Amino acid sequence: MTKQEQKEQTNGREVPKNVEAEQALLGALLTNPHALEKVGDFLRPEHFSVPEHSKIYAACIDLIERGRVADPVTLHGYFSSNGSLDEVGGADYLMQLVSGAVSVINVADYGKQIFDRYLRRQLIDVGYDIVNNAFEIDLQKDAIDQIGMAEQQLFELAQNGRTGGDLKHLTEGLNEALGEVERARFSPDGVSGLSVGIKDIDKKLTGLHPSDLIVLAGRPGMGKTALATCMAYNAARNFAEENKKNKEKKSVAFFSLEMSSSQLAGRILSTTTHINSEQMRSGKIKEEDFERLVAGVAEISKLPLYIDETANLTVSAIRTRARRIKRDKDKGLGLIVIDYIQLIESDIRNKENRVRELSEITRSLKVLAKELNVPVIALSQLSRQVETREEKKPMLSDLRESGSIEQDADVVLFVFRESYYLENSKLTRKQKESDSDFAQRCAKHDEDIKKKANVADLIVAKQRHGSTGTVQLYFNGAYTEFGDLSPNEQ
Repeated sequence: MTKQEQKEQTNGREVPKNVEAEQALLGALLTNPHALEKVGDFLRPEHFSVPEHSKIYAACIDLIERGRVADPVTLHGYFSSNGSLDEVGGADYLMQLVSGAVSVINVADYGKQIFDRYLRRQLIDVGYDIVNNAFEIDLQKDAIDQIGMAEQQLFELAQNGRTGGDLKHLTEGLNEALGEVERARFSPDGVSGLSVGIKDIDKKLTGLHPSDLIVLAGRPGMGKTALATCMAYNAARNFAEENKKNKEKKSVAFFSLEMSSSQLAGRILSTTTHINSEQMRSGKIKEEDFERLVAGVAEISKLPLYIDETANLTVSAIRTRARRIKRDKDKGLGLIVIDYIQLIESDIRNKENRVRELSEITRSLKVLAKELNVPVIALSQLSRQVETREEKKPMLSDLRESGSIEQDADVVLFVFRESYYLENSKLTRKQKESDSDFAQRCAKHDEDIKKKANVADLIVAKQRHGSTGTVQLYFNGAYTEFGDLSPNEQ
């Protein structure tokens, strides 16, 4: 039995449609071509329930867009030329439509009714797909995959169901820009976007802004996950306070493709309680420290921070789960963090060209940020060519092997810790170097390590709406903690 037959036999009910509205709207089009201006932005031929009406509407669009009049006479010639006049009911039916025309004022309302019935028919189709797929046992797709596909279909239907999207007058953009200026003006740190809890970063970026893709990159060991976790935690704290006052809730969605939720939670606990992360993992902590951890868990648990530890996620899966959180009125969505880009699976696997895959992934992440109107922080690895240079500080060119990250990102940040390279470098005696000179050089090396031990550079290599530069941060590896440097440390 086909899907159509199933629908027609369901409890003897007829599928949703409004033939009278379709006829009235087509009649209006045949008497006044300006009627298309009321519905042309959202109503398409496939939205009509009667095939004849779909063909007539498509022909009207074709004629009007070519600057011709769409009336029974021109349509008669249009359909006669390709031998399809009988398929639309003939000349008599075209004249019948004109006799039932409505005023242009009512056209938009009729168009919305037609579109509403179309969406209902599509919803029925999705329902039958869900039922039929659930009955089929496919070894390649388990039940969870089918649920994800169903959510994707429903969300796409909801997206298509928006009849808005009109052009905005410049005034709306100006008012939004003025609102940002006002927020920055009354913020003590000049922050108009989402604060990440580190003043020097907030000052440089003016916070994280909706629809921006922020790429946070670095070589392994630089602390990019620690910094992203710190930013996510601080944002969640801000949302927790705002959610008490605002009806619209916001939360942080952290997609961790590499680390487990317990590992991320452990880092946050270490940072907030100032208990050594290594001691936590080994269990070598005092009783009072354990009590602090328990208290810390109780406090952190109240924050709107959600972690997805699923490995090998695709952008489509991330999009589906982010949309789900955003739709949930008790959660909402204010920030997405993804750790990290190179671990995201492409929706269309192309083993021959991974760079092209990564380009598609970063473009999709930018679209996701704009669609959900939230900032997206996406972590990224850097190419190994950094290690071959004498100057280890990363540059934008180090992203080139990672697709179009530089092009798609609104902000590109590099985490760099000179102490990491100093600690891992071994000094060797130069030819003809005296013992005293070598000892002096070793002493200076040790002094440099000590001086740089708690300093990290955050290099703002690209900022679409602001300046570039370097922000020095405080870093404590024992607590996986990032923060502001004190004036003395600076």
